[in-house]
Amino acid sequence: MTSETRNDALETSFDAQARAGVPGARPMLMGAREPAGELFGGFLRSGAGALELKAMSGASDSTGGYAVPQEIDAMIDSTLNDISPIRSIANVVKVGSSGYRKLVTSGGTPSGWTGETGARPETETPVFNEIAPPMGELYANPAASQAMLDDAGFDVETWLAGEIANEFARAEGAAFVSGSGVNQPKGFLNVGTSSAGDAARDFGTLQYLPSGADGAFGDTPDAMLIDLVQSLRAPYRQGASFVMNSATLAHVRKLKTADGAFLWQPSLAAGQPATLLGYPVVEAEDMPDISSESLSIAFGNFRAGYLIAERSATQVLRDPYSNKPFVHFYATKRVGGMVSNSEAIKLMKFAAA
Repeated sequence: MTSETRNDALETSFDAQARAGVPGARPMLMGAREPAGELFGGFLRSGAGALELKAMSGASDSTGGYAVPQEIDAMIDSTLNDISPIRSIANVVKVGSSGYRKLVTSGGTPSGWTGETGARPETETPVFNEIAPPMGELYANPAASQAMLDDAGFDVETWLAGEIANEFARAEGAAFVSGSGVNQPKGFLNVGTSSAGDAARDFGTLQYLPSGADGAFGDTPDAMLIDLVQSLRAPYRQGASFVMNSATLAHVRKLKTADGAFLWQPSLAAGQPATLLGYPVVEAEDMPDISSESLSIAFGNFRAGYLIAERSATQVLRDPYSNKPFVHFYATKRVGGMVSNSEAIKLMKFAAA
């Protein structure tokens, strides 16, 4: 066989491979787009490429899913951090399985003084507490007409990421605050509460301070808020913030000290948040309004006090059959959450005592 004949055979083989849509084995050049990103766009628009890039579901080996490309998944995470208030201040960890466990010690390691030749009695041992945040499958099921998907000017990837992020953030916001812990995260307002201090309170129970009046602030609201701040130990106050909804915040912004100064301090520089007693305020609309016995204000270091565990991969299934002519994109993600350190979060209870 001559050299020219061999070259013709190679060219024929490469042409056949290109027509079949098989990606080459050569490494991609710097700056080139990943094939998964391009094929994902084609999958969303028409379902093309689903067989080649099908990912297995964690629930059943025979169930096909579709792994979201890295750039799309990062966009969803970024949007969630922007619009999910508790996620933006909590400790978020990525897990590779459906469960997550962590050990937390309480009590410390006591020590003692003795003389040079005195006895060394045994000291107490720290108590280990297991943290296992309840997990649930968060899902969104947005739909688009096939005409929208066929429109070349319609950015289907950005639309899908935005729809999923909005649905996930709405469900997350409620679960992280007051979730039941059954197939969903357990909210920090759904744990046991007590007026006892850190030394006397059971692990996992949050301390509350009364406002001084039933369903309202008492005669000295500034003193009550100062007591709430100082009830949090100094190491946790670094990075702490208030959490309340906009209705409660509107009431707090009108509070004044005895000499007529506002407790609320507006921002004096661009990019710097306004503060309450020197600490930023996070607006979470899922916090309850001020009412009798309500836990309407939280203060604490949520990075240390609340744990969010989630699987990093978002799965998307394309369903063009159930609701023709609309195409549904069924997205799922496993998310869990619970209070990990009950000493790092304090609550204000609007009660007389």
